[in-house]
Amino acid sequence: MSYSSKVSMILFLSLFINSLMAMAAQAGNFYQDFDITFGDGRAKILDRGKLLTLNLDQVSGSGFKSKNEYLFGRIDMQIKLVPGNSAGTVTTYYLSSEGLTHDEIDFEFLGNSTGEPYTLHTNVFSQGKGGREQQFHLWFDPTKTFHTYSIVWNRQNIIFLVDSIPIRVFNNLESAGVPFPKTQPMRVYSSLWNADEWATRGGLVKTNWTLAPFTATYRNFKANACIAGSSSSCASTIPTNPLTEKSAWKTQGIDAAGRKRLRWVQQKFMIYNYCSDLKRFPEGLPAECKRSRF
Repeated sequence: MSYSSKVSMILFLSLFINSLMAMAAQAGNFYQDFDITFGDGRAKILDRGKLLTLNLDQVSGSGFKSKNEYLFGRIDMQIKLVPGNSAGTVTTYYLSSEGLTHDEIDFEFLGNSTGEPYTLHTNVFSQGKGGREQQFHLWFDPTKTFHTYSIVWNRQNIIFLVDSIPIRVFNNLESAGVPFPKTQPMRVYSSLWNADEWATRGGLVKTNWTLAPFTATYRNFKANACIAGSSSSCASTIPTNPLTEKSAWKTQGIDAAGRKRLRWVQQKFMIYNYCSDLKRFPEGLPAECKRSRF
């Protein structure tokens, strides 16, 4: 092999190895990406950081949070929920800032008796104000295998997705006086805890502690997102190449196919929508309910 051929081969191998390292870094590792926040050993990172389990018993639940704070992005997590009789348990997965006027984007999974569906509870807080609940039953059993739960958060909207299917959109309607999360960096949080005073049928069904510990399992965390405080992270809000997964979220909305899927979910699986709760708002629905198509 000639000298020039050897140099070319070395350069190729170097680029190939660097590419593999970059791909590995993007895949996420629970040791690198998260801190355990509570649980006294009930939260466990396994398989060299590829897997994380949260456990709940009668003494305590458990939880974790991301090391990084994010200001806009797409966050994906695969979760397998507590199987069997999960009544009284709540598994949370959400973005949140800190303080009394915090912003928050919520997935909460409310457990149920064996054979009954989980309730997927969603909410959006802006400047400390929430009360924007939408709830769904899922079209699959979320305890049998992993499913991907995603939040797309950009300046135009917040999109909740399940296995890449949009289930909810919260549009930026600041022009109508509706606060929208856009200035407070948020961390990723998750927890498994007991809420049997309200979680299942309004608290009528209590946690069966003879079945403890209850376990939820996580894998494949991805954050295509702007890391707060990083000079090299998302300097521009306009994607350099909108066709790439890494930058598409910056302008992602709902296209015609997405609207069709969204309507399918909301017509068949939505069980509560605050924008339809006239008893709750006798003086008129919130402004975003009147202006938003979703």
